Amino acid sequence: MTIQEILNTTTHRPWEAPTESWAFYQEWNNAVFLHWEVELAILKQFVPKELEIDLFNGKPWVSLVAFTMEKIRPKNLPACKPISTFHEINIRTYVKLKGKTGVYFLSIEAGNYISCKLAKAISELPYRFSKMKRDKNSFTSINSKFNDKLKIKYSLGNHSTNKTKLDTWLTERYALFQDTKTSMNMFEIHHLEWPITEIHLEELNLGYDRFNELINNKPNITHYSKGVKVMAWGKQTITNLNTQ
Repeated sequence: MTIQEILNTTTHRPWEAPTESWAFYQEWNNAVFLHWEVELAILKQFVPKELEIDLFNGKPWVSLVAFTMEKIRPKNLPACKPISTFHEINIRTYVKLKGKTGVYFLSIEAGNYISCKLAKAISELPYRFSKMKRDKNSFTSINSKFNDKLKIKYSLGNHSTNKTKLDTWLTERYALFQDTKTSMNMFEIHHLEWPITEIHLEELNLGYDRFNELINNKPNITHYSKGVKVMAWGKQTITNLNTQ
């Protein structure tokens, strides 16, 4: 499917895609999603007051997503494989701001040092470098500075999954909100709906000490996706914020 065909497919979106030209292309491939239902009072400690925590049936969720970023590039330039392809892990929650629902990163790591530096400089997202390795059915990461570690071994089911309302709520997000020392930024994105497949966890070794009250046990829900092709728009600084 061409980029223009993807851009023209919008019926699954909760709001219209931006009319301005997109800025970056990227692919989020072979994604492992781990989702936890969490307590609102605990989650509030990690989320800026300017953002409203989004709830599903009265409960917030936190997700860890481990995937391979591929072919990331500015709109009018080719991808450069040494920096355009890398493994990534993000820990995110679900938020609202100014009528739009999106994600907020509690943590974001990449397995390529130079890519981390570039992504952080361009986007102001809080990327940090971790040593990562990925095989066919495993994903490992370690960050000695933060004492973070992840090891996943898994097998895949035989068929795609029909999404429940919760599956859609957890995966279909078309905005990212992130705070910096001086501002709150928003990034709009567009892609087709995530195709999801059954995944069976054979081993999960999760060590993020600062998030122990959120993601310290077996996830409530898991998903696997072969991936999506993504168009992202440039950073928008949001002003006139009211604390929630």
